[in-house]
Amino acid sequence: MVKKDKVKKLQFIHENFLLTTKTAETLYHSYAERLPVYDYHSHLSAEEMYKNHVYATISEAWFSNDHYKWRLMRSDGIPEKYITGDADAYSKFVRYAQAVQDAPGNPLYHWTHLELLRYFGITECLTVESAPEIFGRCNELLGTEPYSVRKLLEKQHVDTIFTTNDPAEDLKYHELLAQDKSCTTHVYPAFRPDNALNIDRDSFPDYMQTLGMTEDTEIKNVGTLLAVLEKRLAYFCARGCTASDHSLEGEFQSDTTEEKVESLFSKRLAGDRLSEKETAEYKGFLLENLARLYRKNAVVMQLHIGAVRNVSSRLFALLGANAGCDSMDDGKYAVQLGALLDDMDSGGNLPKTVVYGLNPADAPMIAGLCGDFQNSSARGNIQPGPAWWFNDSKAGIERQLSLFARYGTLANCIGMTTDSRSFLSFPRHEYFRRILCSLLGAWVENGEYPADIPCLGNMAVRISFTNAKEFFSRCSVNKPVEPDTAEFLQENI
Repeated sequence: MVKKDKVKKLQFIHENFLLTTKTAETLYHSYAERLPVYDYHSHLSAEEMYKNHVYATISEAWFSNDHYKWRLMRSDGIPEKYITGDADAYSKFVRYAQAVQDAPGNPLYHWTHLELLRYFGITECLTVESAPEIFGRCNELLGTEPYSVRKLLEKQHVDTIFTTNDPAEDLKYHELLAQDKSCTTHVYPAFRPDNALNIDRDSFPDYMQTLGMTEDTEIKNVGTLLAVLEKRLAYFCARGCTASDHSLEGEFQSDTTEEKVESLFSKRLAGDRLSEKETAEYKGFLLENLARLYRKNAVVMQLHIGAVRNVSSRLFALLGANAGCDSMDDGKYAVQLGALLDDMDSGGNLPKTVVYGLNPADAPMIAGLCGDFQNSSARGNIQPGPAWWFNDSKAGIERQLSLFARYGTLANCIGMTTDSRSFLSFPRHEYFRRILCSLLGAWVENGEYPADIPCLGNMAVRISFTNAKEFFSRCSVNKPVEPDTAEFLQENI
């Protein structure tokens, strides 16, 4: 048995962590390591960023909103009181240490140790034995201003964050952040009209009233709804929005008429339920019209497909949505997605689009479909999204990058985003960059690509940062790198 004092001294992360070849080491340390972070999809709070929240404990920072950690702890048999319940902060932390120690191969093992190192300088492995000391060291730092939310972002050189916002939301905190010169991170809203799309939800009629009130309009028909959504999108764009986001669950049929959809809308507002086919017709129609607005306003359309929400009715009743009880669907949607994109494209309304698939079995299909709609408006204008949610492990990221390379042009990949609710999640970009460089290095040293380090280094920079920054800007990605980015690269690479 390993002695207690020896366990505390176990170290895990080193400078060449995950870098399996000399080429990988060169690409990472000389090109990707010091790049800023451009995080184009998150669920972080603009209010917390503006108020510059300071966490009382590492448990608050780690367990307040992170359903990844909640699921891991539940899988280790830990009672809910130590996860989302009223147990004290120390007890929660020790229980999490237990779960992490039991979880080799889970990405949370890597993420946890990267977060401890990059934010707190802690090199020891988190175990039940080391937990008391690590808990105290983290808390001692977190209670100080240098560890406020904004300072945490600065520590990871976060250039830009996109939050996720309903069209009815007031974006006052985004406005305040834009005016606050002391905030070094750009914070922009992403337009997520799921509540307008999901006509089958019980809350839909009430939401129509809420949405209409934002523009002093009574939403009586689909035409009025689209007019209000267009005004709300303009409100978002005026505050820096360049991305929309949709979680598509169930059917989304695009073959219908405006007259049919108006009838369905009136039927639903009257309190009647729609069939699955009718719901799909409404969703497809609304998505096509939203795409037209996105194209008109140079807004990227992000489609997240394949989630089954709130599978555990027990946990949903106890904790509500986003509690770590969602999973992946196994439905077939290639024909629907292809028809939807084709209708948008043939009408000249297809915006730049990112398609995220939750079920890894769907990844080749999505990559193939994206390739069907490429054009010269931008490099990689329609592309598969990064490894998402259940897929953002080492194996999942390698699989996503390899698929992107096989079906398209890897150099145009927009890289990684955290999809996170935690302000301590940004070392995941380092995780992605190390895996990317390791994959490129392996191809070189296996003789599958020449050892053209300047070319590969530039590719690593593009995938890690500049592609995303340019893809989500309103200017073409074919233009030169923006001056501030070019200056950064010249000084640091």
